Amino acid sequence: MLITKLAKDEAIPKKFLEQILLALKGIGLVESKKGKGGGYRLSKAPDRITLASVIRQIEGPLAPLPCASETQFRKCDECADIETCGTRIVMREVRDAIAGILEEATLASVCRRVAEVKEARRASAALMYEI
Repeated sequence: MLITKLAKDEAIPKKFLEQILLALKGIGLVESKKGKGGGYRLSKAPDRITLASVIRQIEGPLAPLPCASETQFRKCDECADIETCGTRIVMREVRDAIAGILEEATLASVCRRVAEVKEARRASAALMYEI
């Protein structure tokens, strides 16, 4: 897709979109091609890209606290005993719930859900009666 078209379609300033796409290219999420017929495309099929993988690549761990992280665990400074810390126990559950949802959601499934909501909105707008 051409950056100009994407910026227009999604109402994103072109310069800002260029920065985003460069960052996404840097982490391997998109590829670019220069010249005629060039533009940006996903590096994998959208049904193979989970939201969890995107967030991890851009933001880091999914855990709300470092002590709840699977991949970048770090003990909190004020924690006396990580094994019995109530905050850590609950935050691990939060992390697991977040990961469960985001691992199931792919770019393709999100696009389908957006299309369904738009279609439902169009259908309900067609049934509006004004008196």
